[in-house]
Amino acid sequence: MAESRFKNLKDIVTEHAIVPGTSMCAGCGGLETINLFADILGSNTIFVNAAGCMTLLTIYPFTPFKGSWLYTAMASASAGAQGIRDALDILIKKGELAEKEDLRVVVLTGDGSAYGMGLSATSAAMDRKLDFFYLCYDNEGYGNTGQQDSSATPHGARTSTSASGNGYPGIKKDLFSIWTSHNPSYAATVTASEPLDLAKKVEKAMKISGPKMFITLAPCPTGWHFEPCKSVEVGKLAVSTGIWPLKEYYNGEVIHTKILKELKPVEEYLKLQGRFSHLFFPEKKEKIISEIQSDVDRYWKDLK
Repeated sequence: MAESRFKNLKDIVTEHAIVPGTSMCAGCGGLETINLFADILGSNTIFVNAAGCMTLLTIYPFTPFKGSWLYTAMASASAGAQGIRDALDILIKKGELAEKEDLRVVVLTGDGSAYGMGLSATSAAMDRKLDFFYLCYDNEGYGNTGQQDSSATPHGARTSTSASGNGYPGIKKDLFSIWTSHNPSYAATVTASEPLDLAKKVEKAMKISGPKMFITLAPCPTGWHFEPCKSVEVGKLAVSTGIWPLKEYYNGEVIHTKILKELKPVEEYLKLQGRFSHLFFPEKKEKIISEIQSDVDRYWKDLK
């Protein structure tokens, strides 16, 4: 990765682009990513927010963003971003908006929109090479309506719609690969638990035009059932067990920005979360745990 101005945590946050004091779930990993993301981009932004957890940031007519904010339906955020970007470009061309007053257009969605309902509009935006940022906060379920399973729900997790037996029977969709098959200008996976990695990627993307796509793992205390104070630990374990690879796509190439010499067992990650407690109590479900571990091992073996 190219040299960055970010050397430590103090370098990342200067003047908050999100007004402090916003009332959201304690320990929300998605909110922390958005805070860092907005700080780095600055206040000269417009967030196009699809229906989801983060629409609860606002209390009409106020929002916590120092920049602009627009609400859209769950499937429509990328289409809304296209209209905004077109309008800004027209105003600049007419001389009615100075280039220094131009806004960065940022789509903000949960995994319900990014992996499912909004994927068609996002695919079309990437095909048109829309100059925008896209940030998906992935809490692996429909968190705003009771944590029903989504296309991002991991194998074996219990949700409100997979609440019995062995949990969710499906496999988490590989959205990063779907996005990169469109050949966007930039794509990356991040998490707030690794803030320097996140900051360097956002900084890099700011110098690039075209679609800039981000997925952040968003540990969710209320949906994943862990104490809010453990949110950072859960995020770090997702990385150190290999469950959440940190990587970026640029110039047609995928580069992993953090490769560990030895991965921790996935059990260390799973045991911290109530949504996986049925895999350990009243008896250990070795088969499902082994399936999860094998999937992670296969990913890193194929990478080598």
